Amino acid sequence: MNRSGIGVGSASIILVFAVLCLTIFSLISLVVASNERTLVDARVNLVTNYYAADALAEQIISDILATDTTPDSAHGVNIYTGWNDELDAPTVYFFCDITDIKVLYVSLAVNEESFDILSWRIYGTDEWEFDDSINVWIGD
Repeated sequence: MNRSGIGVGSASIILVFAVLCLTIFSLISLVVASNERTLVDARVNLVTNYYAADALAEQIISDILATDTTPDSAHGVNIYTGWNDELDAPTVYFFCDITDIKVLYVSLAVNEESFDILSWRIYGTDEWEFDDSINVWIGD
C-alpha cells in the first residue's frame, strides 16, 4: 500500500526547526536586554554624578556669597576670578567633576549680595583625536 501525506519524520524536522528559531530569538533578546541594562546603568551613573556636582556647585556659590572675598578653593574645587567687561562686574568660575571625562562648568558675575549665572554647562574634558586613517578624496 502506498502512503501519501506528511510523515512523522517531516513533523520532527519542522519541530526541531521551530525550537531552533525560538532559541536563537531568545538569545538575541537576552543580548539586547543585557546591552540596554549596561546603557541604563551608565545613564543612571551620569545623572547621579551630575546632581552631586550641581549640589556641590550650589554649596560653593553659597560659600562665595557668605564671604567678603572670593576664596581660591572651596570643597576641594579651585575657584578662578576674572572681569567681565560687558557687565562691568567681577566674574567667578569653577569646574565640578561629574565623571572622568565630564565636568560641570559654572561661571558667575558676582555683585555685592547676589550673583548672575553666566554659564552652567557640562563640558567634556577628553582630548579629541583626529582620525586620518581613511583616505578621502578632497577634490582638485
